[in-house]
Amino acid sequence: MKRELGIARCGLACSLCSENTKCSGCDSGNCTDKEWCENRKCSIKKGINACYFCNEECHKGLLNKIKPYGFTLFIQRYGIEKLLDCLEQNEKNGVVYHRDGINGDYDDFDDVNKLIEFIKSGKK
Repeated sequence: MKRELGIARCGLACSLCSENTKCSGCDSGNCTDKEWCENRKCSIKKGINACYFCNEECHKGLLNKIKPYGFTLFIQRYGIEKLLDCLEQNEKNGVVYHRDGINGDYDDFDDVNKLIEFIKSGKK
């Protein structure tokens, strides 16, 4: 885990992403997705650093996917450091962020509260 990479504006865990060797992050001038990323554009327009600082119920862009939405809600409830702590512990215990492609253990949910419990416990 590259904890210093933190969490993206949409809630994705840059710190665990297998793409982080070629991605320079949401706020770099080199973000390859900056033209189409709804979450980046919206948070910039609102003057906030990330979706998890917004008070609106939202499923725009990547927040229509369970993992970034769940991570965003987790940060709103418990804070970003707690999320990073849980993700780091879960990784040590064998929880996989990405398998082949972009799906992993955090994508196997259809209930956001069950995902949040999984983040906290690392157990399904």
